[in-house]
Amino acid sequence: MGNSVVIQIGNSDNKLTQSTWAHYIAYMRSTIEGNVFRVHFQGGSDYDVPWQNACWVCEITPDQIEPLREAVTKCRKQFNQDSAAIIFGETEFI
Repeated sequence: MGNSVVIQIGNSDNKLTQSTWAHYIAYMRSTIEGNVFRVHFQGGSDYDVPWQNACWVCEITPDQIEPLREAVTKCRKQFNQDSAAIIFGETEFI
């Protein structure tokens, strides 16, 4: 395994209704899947917590980094979100 990326989004400010949050996650999932080599994990917050968040851990090639960054930015802006977190790094098996 080579380069990894972690993408995190949230709705802790409750700007999004439950329905809009569901659409945001679906659109973000599609965006991510279309811009990475492989998704290794996706998950979200427990159903009984006062905030909502989601996370994806993916394998990525170097030429996918900028297109993914641009696609995630476009998606979060479309849903009027101030930010999304993205971490790029090298995976090391030990």
